[in-house]
Amino acid sequence: MNIEQARFNMIEQQIRPWDVLDPQVLDAYRNLAFADMEIPLGDGQMMLAPKIEAKMLQELGLKKTDKVLEIGTGSGYMAALLAARSEHVVTVECRPALVDIAKQNLERAGVTNVTIELGDGANGWSPRGPYDAIVVSGAIPAVPDALLKQLRVGGRLAVVVGEAPVMEAQLITCTADGIYNTVNLFETVIPALDGFAAKDSFSF
Repeated sequence: MNIEQARFNMIEQQIRPWDVLDPQVLDAYRNLAFADMEIPLGDGQMMLAPKIEAKMLQELGLKKTDKVLEIGTGSGYMAALLAARSEHVVTVECRPALVDIAKQNLERAGVTNVTIELGDGANGWSPRGPYDAIVVSGAIPAVPDALLKQLRVGGRLAVVVGEAPVMEAQLITCTADGIYNTVNLFETVIPALDGFAAKDSFSF
């Protein structure tokens, strides 16, 4: 397989058609896509599709001074993409085996501005907060208040909310203390993230 061709195809056929046109996001994919990073996660876990990652990355509008939190490290791939655009990334993973894989992958890719924490990120990771941006790398039934409270004013949260078959990718911005503006980006269905309680369903 021609790696350069596969990388080109992924960007041109999967990412650009989703209106991901930010040159810095596309460059991050050119540099990191098909780097020597293991994709299968095991344990029934799946990586997000590149087009969804890229779209969320673009919507976050990261700056080089941003401090970012990722919930759900997986292979470390999204953390590497976030790290390429920000000052520092804290990524939280509840599965020890995935923490080990991500550490190896990030080391191999030469990414040094990521801290991997083993733990439950369902309520964020307040010891290292607040954050300029938060990304949840999996679907959650509803956004916990604890997560919103870890955003600085001006901070953005990229998240997929809901349960199959109806999920919505959202960008939530903290516009002032305790005030949040939510924009629905697109509908999708992605794997649910471990550790988040199901939304209470109404029963008669």
